[in-house]
Amino acid sequence: MSSVVEEGKTYEPGTYPDLPPPPSTVGIVGWVRENLLSSTTNIVITVLTLYFLWVILPPSINWLFLNAVFEGASRDECRAIMREAGASGACWAFIGHRFELFVYGFYPVEERWRVDLSFILMLAAIVPVLWDKTPQRGKMMIGSALAPFVIGWLLIGGFGLETVPTDKFGGFMLTLVIGVTGIVGSLPLGIALALGRQSHLPALRIVCVVFIEFIRGVPLITLLFVASTMLNYFLPPGTTFDLLLRVLIMVTLFAAAYLAEVVRGGLQAIPKGQIEAADAMGLKYWQSMRLIILPQALKISIPGIVNTFIGLYKDTTLVIIIGLFDPLGVGRASLADTKWQGLSTEVYVFVAIFFFVSCIAMSRYSLYLEKKLHTGH
Repeated sequence: MSSVVEEGKTYEPGTYPDLPPPPSTVGIVGWVRENLLSSTTNIVITVLTLYFLWVILPPSINWLFLNAVFEGASRDECRAIMREAGASGACWAFIGHRFELFVYGFYPVEERWRVDLSFILMLAAIVPVLWDKTPQRGKMMIGSALAPFVIGWLLIGGFGLETVPTDKFGGFMLTLVIGVTGIVGSLPLGIALALGRQSHLPALRIVCVVFIEFIRGVPLITLLFVASTMLNYFLPPGTTFDLLLRVLIMVTLFAAAYLAEVVRGGLQAIPKGQIEAADAMGLKYWQSMRLIILPQALKISIPGIVNTFIGLYKDTTLVIIIGLFDPLGVGRASLADTKWQGLSTEVYVFVAIFFFVSCIAMSRYSLYLEKKLHTGH
């Protein structure tokens, strides 16, 4: 076999070095060619998207930032500043004046440190659950299990802390309380319902099927109305049942019914041979479920599970219908002030940005988890 000559260098067969990929296939240029310009259809869609962004983005940026007013004591003062500048934009001074109300609702000002500490504890509890490389993860998981009880004590009070009625909860704090509680509580309940629906015990299977189909067949707003009004008719006279607690229970049950179907789909996707192999190894039902079946089913179900969580998180705004002051309720109450009337657009945009950031974070973590657990390579 003859040697290969390149630029004055001679290489024996089998020793020729690897050449770098063409510049047009790597980096930003390569990404653009592969994802945006790989076909005629992609080129047309890319051009239309760029045109749409060109039309939408400049006026949006002007309204949101460049021509916006960030300081002012009223809507009229904001508009006066805009008229002097000869422009029209958002009056973010309104959000600035009501920012603490949006965050804490009507929680007592002198006790708001408890809300801040609860938020920090929530983040500290979530980290070891979501990231398996957290230092001392085993010990921190114990703290994660205890965190809901500590956070509940901090927010509501008792045992040395001043009691704060739950009707003072509002704003983004209320959204996080309902959303996080619903997510944490609905996942294990949804898994249990999915397993119960596939159980060979007729009584258990019927109960799970009836519960799932009933909850999925009724709108969440109807369940919230039942929790807020009709439930009192079925309780003994003089019984008090906190409204927020009723909402938390209904939201958790609602999400659990949907999660049960998502998890059941993952269970049905597992090849029957996996179950037979577990039986052949002598594993009992719960051992095979915990070690073999459920890990695979939950991995398959990650997109559906996160989609249900995102839907639940956004549905927390429905509590405005039953008198709880979520961010939209706080915004509506703030707009009743004659100084700020007519600024509903700012309220909706501000709340929309909060939900978009929260939901995109959950979505990105879902993608990270899918890639981490991908075993098809």
